Amino acid sequence: MQTRFVVGIDLGTTNSALAYVDTGAGEPKVQTFAVPQVVNPGEVAERPLLPSSLYLPGPGEQPAGALKLPWDADRDYCVGEFAKTFGAKVPTRLVTSAKSWLCHPGADRKAPILPFRAGDTDRKISPLEACVRYLKHFAEAWNQSVAKGMSEHRLEAQEIILTVPASFDAAARELTIEAARAAGFEHLTLLEEPQAAFYAWLDGHGEEWRKQVSVGDLVLVADVGGGTTDFTLIEVGEEDGNLALTRLAVGDHLLLGGDNMDLALAHTAAAALAKQGTKLDAGQMLQMTHAARQAKEQILADKRLSSAPVTILGKGRSVIASSVKHDLPRSDVEAVLVNGFFPECPRDAEPAKARGTGLQELGLPYVSDAGITRHLAQFLTKQSEALANREKPSSKKKKGGDPALPTAVLFNGGVFKADPLRGRFLGVLNSWAKAAKAETVRELAGADLDQAVARGAAYYGLVRRGKGVRIRGGTARAYYIGVELAMPAVPGMAPPIKALCVAPFGMEEGTEADIPQQEFGLVVGEEVEFRFLGSTVRRDDRPGTLVEDWEGQIDELAPVRTTLDGKANVGRAVPVHLHSKVTEVGQLELWCYGKDGKQKWKLEFNVREGR
Repeated sequence: MQTRFVVGIDLGTTNSALAYVDTGAGEPKVQTFAVPQVVNPGEVAERPLLPSSLYLPGPGEQPAGALKLPWDADRDYCVGEFAKTFGAKVPTRLVTSAKSWLCHPGADRKAPILPFRAGDTDRKISPLEACVRYLKHFAEAWNQSVAKGMSEHRLEAQEIILTVPASFDAAARELTIEAARAAGFEHLTLLEEPQAAFYAWLDGHGEEWRKQVSVGDLVLVADVGGGTTDFTLIEVGEEDGNLALTRLAVGDHLLLGGDNMDLALAHTAAAALAKQGTKLDAGQMLQMTHAARQAKEQILADKRLSSAPVTILGKGRSVIASSVKHDLPRSDVEAVLVNGFFPECPRDAEPAKARGTGLQELGLPYVSDAGITRHLAQFLTKQSEALANREKPSSKKKKGGDPALPTAVLFNGGVFKADPLRGRFLGVLNSWAKAAKAETVRELAGADLDQAVARGAAYYGLVRRGKGVRIRGGTARAYYIGVELAMPAVPGMAPPIKALCVAPFGMEEGTEADIPQQEFGLVVGEEVEFRFLGSTVRRDDRPGTLVEDWEGQIDELAPVRTTLDGKANVGRAVPVHLHSKVTEVGQLELWCYGKDGKQKWKLEFNVREGR
């Protein structure tokens, strides 16, 4: 559908952004959208970013009209800047990191569980609904500022490119689509965030990008955002004499980013206060975490600052008089972030595995090792075997080295605004390159760390219309479904599961695949669980490949629990053959066709109500 505007939306963990191309205004050009939002009680202003923060005030907490918007005078919640700044003082009323919760398979993502530490009588919403409200705010702001009453220009009527982490599995992608549909977006396509960042880099450099990379280059997109760390490898190849780009690999889902850094800084500040005789309670630590985030952002945004203040409310009646104040030094910020999150390590390093305890506090499943460089080493090690047969031009072979070692890095995410963090990351990579006698890893400069994902998504919308440079890639994983072996029951032992490939690595959007010459029994009429699996390293499996010994290279993803219609065959295994499809949106569908050709069932990789 050829809409007037092509819109890219970065639905971020910490901040969200929108960029667009007006195809009816001469030469198509990517522009950023300044988002109207409440910035102070009763004050609305435009900002380049929309903080992914949602404030749910209690009764009488804000004066009448404090949260009103030009399109809604009676709004009883707030999204954006004021939600972020004021909500930090009352964290039990502040929803943050909804995107991280959206991809948490252990949570009911459609249940009202946020704010996570709110009391039983406080207002709560689901992670899904929080994401819906962020997207709706974009729609309402756009319709008021751009559409101005013209129905054909409303955001809901435009082509939307919505970004997701490359590491999002099919269930998280499905929920993201559901949130977008609930916000009214129908003309929708998903795009991986690291690819969007690379598209923004291409758009920013025009034809000059061809002078900065060459055939055989392997570009690492290092994307460290508020909630996740994403690694993607993009190869520069040649096709018909022109440079061509192919996404070769993506990393596993790592719940590791700015949120973890904020917590580390909060504990650093709390330790400093404890030495002065001030010990913070659990509620004050929540405030300190949000205050540390604001201080970190101030320090990273302004190189002239030697420190930034953090202030939290005191205890007792005179909370203002007893407010706790602390100056967070730049030296502490850089030391905690550089050494704690980007430690120097060897090329064969692996993340530490924490010892599990019998009882754990419920919450987000953060990784146990905060060392991003160790996770990078593990990612490159996992990809080395898969990329071992990658053809390199002679100019890239002369220094040998690891086939998965990048030759260039493109940074993305607000974390990398700090020069010391980019410097340490490159330094670690170059220590590995030196040991492998490979060429020096260089930075691809010129990235917009705040707006790149949204801008790149808008540019990709033009690529879909035949303008610009396309990155080939398809699905970021090979996908499998578990097939239970037919064998006699053995007491105390569950039947073994084989992994059946239903979608190969790199399966392109809009393509379909039959599972050839195989028939399976599909249980219908009662609730059953489908084991769903994926691999980022098995590149040669084709639809129908059945893997017996799959642990280690294939990972179990969120299972699908559902009841497939089958009134006449309740509890029976109906003979079916399988057919997979990756939709234009980027959504994986698995169809089961009955032997008679009349019956069919679709497995949807989402989270059902009531799980």
